[in-house]
Amino acid sequence: MGGPAHSSAETLTFRDATKHYPGSPTPAVDGLSLEVPAGEICVLVGPSGCGKTTAMRMVNRMIDITSGDILLGDRSVKDRKPAELRREIGYVIQQIGLFPHRTIADNVATVPKLLGWDKKRITSRVDELLELVGLAPHEMRSRFPAQLSGGQRQRVGVARALAVDPSVMLMDEPFGAIDPINRERLQNEFLRLQAELRKTIVFVTHDIDEAIKMGDRIAIMQEGGRLAQYAPPAELLMSPASEFVEDFVGADRALKRLALQRVRDIDLWTAPTCRVGDSTDEVRRRIADADIDIPLLVDEHGHPIGWLSERGLTGERVREELRSRAEPTVDLDDILRDALSDLLAADTLYGPVVDAQGRLAGVLSMQVISSALTITDPGNVPAPADLAS
Repeated sequence: MGGPAHSSAETLTFRDATKHYPGSPTPAVDGLSLEVPAGEICVLVGPSGCGKTTAMRMVNRMIDITSGDILLGDRSVKDRKPAELRREIGYVIQQIGLFPHRTIADNVATVPKLLGWDKKRITSRVDELLELVGLAPHEMRSRFPAQLSGGQRQRVGVARALAVDPSVMLMDEPFGAIDPINRERLQNEFLRLQAELRKTIVFVTHDIDEAIKMGDRIAIMQEGGRLAQYAPPAELLMSPASEFVEDFVGADRALKRLALQRVRDIDLWTAPTCRVGDSTDEVRRRIADADIDIPLLVDEHGHPIGWLSERGLTGERVREELRSRAEPTVDLDDILRDALSDLLAADTLYGPVVDAQGRLAGVLSMQVISSALTITDPGNVPAPADLAS
């Protein structure tokens, strides 16, 4: 593989970090103290003008600290040259900032070239990174940014930020300019990537739902650059520290708790599966043993096709007679809130759940989600048998 061995993530510490612009009556960031443990995502969130982007930009010295300090590991960012620091910290922004007249490969290779890597090493690293963010290197490396969709450009932005394997990444509204469907997909893919890479990440957003989904810890900032609360998402939702935090998190805190769980975290229901040509007697036996009494037709790879109608079971062998397509399909890595939204939009009680290869992994039912909403502990959702009793 090209590039260095994976760097270990570093703890990031804000120590009474303050930014005061001359002539301004109040600080942009006022005495911010918090620690981001190595390998975790800290989301800075709050209303416009609360200092969240300023706080993030102080990490790579795009904005210099007035007083206090920020430490990467045990070393102050003030002891590092800004240009050197920025080459070692990945940076992803909403507008992506790709160079329009450079190919995708050249964009991803920006920092390795500055560091004087040889051509072979750069080519190898670029291909590795494009593969990592789900873009086929042979198709993408020679294209230009204008030839890519917004979602593809954003992936290239992430690949470029990962180019020299930084221990820390800064992400400023990285998915803000993407349409909702691609935004959800990119969020999920980035979380999968982070589970593998374990970078220390500071992520800025104005969207509390995105903060709850993406963050291991959330820092809610308020006007005047002050920290209102710093806690894991579950703690924010269960125990807001002030009226400001309570209002900012929103009245639908129970619903937001669904954003703390992924579909894979709960006990999925089983559907009686069948393929075209299966014995109908055998399928009826499967129905008796499953949580749902409607057979789900799958192809030879286990990909769901649709819910079988009674007509499909009239002969000795299963025929492709569907009452409806298997829609929506839900990904194991989807968060429950998004899955609920998909089921409601499709006006259905059940959604087939698929793994990364598109194979059936179970069925998500509205009943399980409804139960999850009423449970205080977000990790304690009952099995189908408990709900049925």
